[in-house]
This record gives sequence, C-alpha cells and structure tokens, in this order.
Amino acid sequence: MEKNYRKTLRACYLAFITQAICANFAPLLFLKFHTDYEISLGQIALIPTVFFLTQLLVDVFCARFVDSIGYRRSVIASEVTAGLGLAGLAFIPDLFADPFIGVMICVVIYAIGSGLIEVLGSPIVEACPFEHKDAVMSLLHSFYCWGSVGVILLSTLFFAAFGIEHWKWLACIWALIPLYNIINFSTCPIEHLTEKGEGMTIRTLFRLPIFWLAILLMVCAGASELAMAQWASAFTEAALGFTKIVGDLAGPCLFAVTMGICRVFYGKFGPKLNLTKFMIGSGVLCLCCYLLASLSKTPVLSLVGCVCCGFSVGIMWPGTISITSPRIPKGGTALFALLAMAGDLGGAFGPGLVGTVSQQASDHMQTGMLAGSIFPLVLIISLVLLTRTAKKKE
Repeated sequence: MEKNYRKTLRACYLAFITQAICANFAPLLFLKFHTDYEISLGQIALIPTVFFLTQLLVDVFCARFVDSIGYRRSVIASEVTAGLGLAGLAFIPDLFADPFIGVMICVVIYAIGSGLIEVLGSPIVEACPFEHKDAVMSLLHSFYCWGSVGVILLSTLFFAAFGIEHWKWLACIWALIPLYNIINFSTCPIEHLTEKGEGMTIRTLFRLPIFWLAILLMVCAGASELAMAQWASAFTEAALGFTKIVGDLAGPCLFAVTMGICRVFYGKFGPKLNLTKFMIGSGVLCLCCYLLASLSKTPVLSLVGCVCCGFSVGIMWPGTISITSPRIPKGGTALFALLAMAGDLGGAFGPGLVGTVSQQASDHMQTGMLAGSIFPLVLIISLVLLTRTAKKKE
C-alpha cells in the first residue's frame, strides 16, 4: 500500500501547535498563579527559565540517543509528556503544600514534550519524500505561529466567557490536542534521514566549518526572533506608551501573525524563490525593523517596526534548517538537535541582552532594542559568507 505522508505532515502540524500551547499557555496564568497560589513574582519568573533550560537539555539528549530509541517512540513520548504536563497543571499544584513545586513539575514535564517536538518535527518532515522541502519546512513552522495566536486569542475568549477562575478546565482542553496526536503518530509513516549507524557523530559534525556557520545562523535566528517577541508587549507599553491590552495584542500577537504570514508565503511561493537570497533580504528587513523600532521618535512607526519584524524573522529558523540539511546530508538527528539547541541559546541570549542593555540605560527599552540589531547584522554577514563558500565549491 502507498504510504500516506500527508498524514505524517498533519501530525507534525499538530505537534507544532502543541509546542505553541506549551510555550504560551502558562504565561497567560502568571498573575493567577501569583494570587491563587501565593507564588512570588520572583518564583514565577523562573517558570520560562526552567521551560527553556529543559528544552536545551532535551536537545542535547536527542543529539546522543534519539537515533537508537527511534523516531516513532520519541515523538509519541513528546505528545504524552506534553499532554500530561498541561493536564497536570489542573491538579498537581494542589497536591503540594507549596503549589510552586507542583507547577514546576508540570512545566518540566511539558517542556520535555516541547523539546522533543522541536528536535523531531523537522527531521521527520525532511525525511518524507516531498518536493520543494524548503517550502514544506517553512509551512510546517508556520503552525507554531498560528498555534501561538490561537492560544492567546482562544484563551482570552474562554476567560471572558467563563471567567479565568475556570482556567483548569481550559488546561485539560488544551491537553487533548497532544493526547489525540498520539494516535496520528502511532499510525502515520515515519522515515529516517539516515540508516541506523550512518549518521554523523557529534564529534564529526564539530570538524565541519559549515556546521559552525549553521550554528551561528541559528543563534542569530533565535536571538533576532525572540529578542523582539519576548519584549514586544513590554516595549509597546513602556517605551511607546500604549495600554496593556494594546501592548499584548499589538505586540506579541501581531508579531506572531506576521511571522506566520511570512512562513505561509514562502511555503506557497518558495519553489519560485532563491532561499538564500530571500533570507538575506529578510535579514536586511529585520535590521531595518530593529532600527525603526529603536530610533524612531514616533510611537506608531516604532510599533510598525516591531510588528514587521515578525515577518522578517519568519524564514530564519526553518530557512537555516533547509539550507544546512542538504549541505550535511549525513548529519542525521544529531544535526537537527544541535541546530535546535543553537536556536534556543539564541532565544535565551537575545532577550537577555535587550533587557540588560535597557537596564543599564536607565530602563530605556529603545536602547536595548538598538543593541538587539546586532543579531540580524551578524546573520546577514553569515549568509553572505555561506553564499561565497558555496560558489567557491562550485
């Protein structure tokens, strides 16, 4: 019987939506955790830190062991842990004298699932016999954006209709998506990028100059994306003077929408475009957006720079994967795991740099955003070097 790889693609779409739920649902409840469980704001600040740190550890684990465990077992484990972690938020914190311990247990559990999805989703799709894989990869990653928008908007509507005090029911509802996706991953065809034992080792990858260039690209991609995304709400509120509601909707929500539009655009027209040139153009646009957001004296123009930045960074993460994979065909799961780790490192370092520089500049966030422009600049230079290296080989 002919294998239905479209089913595999749909399963990966839902997996990326699951990842968006894991990343965006708990932050909507931070104030509720603070009031109901009497968790301090300092402890709440540890939640995203632990989430991303867990993902980093999962990236390292996957680089070493996923090939021996197998893609199917690992990706099913991602859906199980994501579903259990999300549903656990509804009752596990109440089992402890200090509810913060229960919240952190759930965060670690669903962060394991999110990390596995981040590593496995791309290679599973890359291994499928689709034409124009760079376009397919871009469309795949757009589902993280639409998932983020959906979580924010639908959760807001749920809270408005039923009250935020019923958030535990919503946690269980969101958990149904990864739990349902277990069935999809159990029955869909899953191929491997390389035969068992043929994939490059981490040590071999470290010897390749192009690997380190790809790592630099992923660090800059993650930093360019999350330095703006993580600070978008605070930036539009504190630096530009908009209200909290406008800050949340016009900041991270519109940022995710424009990023998703970029990925869908490339998914549609990618076969007609040169990926490297498109990424260089996106890098230039991203640099302009950072400069517009940080240097403009007009709040509306700064907001335009913030929102348009989402479109400019949309292709960077999936594009780097699509550029690197054919150049290191034996990279296997280790390559995808290390690229994901580099993206997460950039995602951790980028917002940190913006925040630190802003603090040093007397809480002037536009100065912090100006410092963040270094990431798209380095990305542009790296892509130009990659293009020249490819031309020399030809």
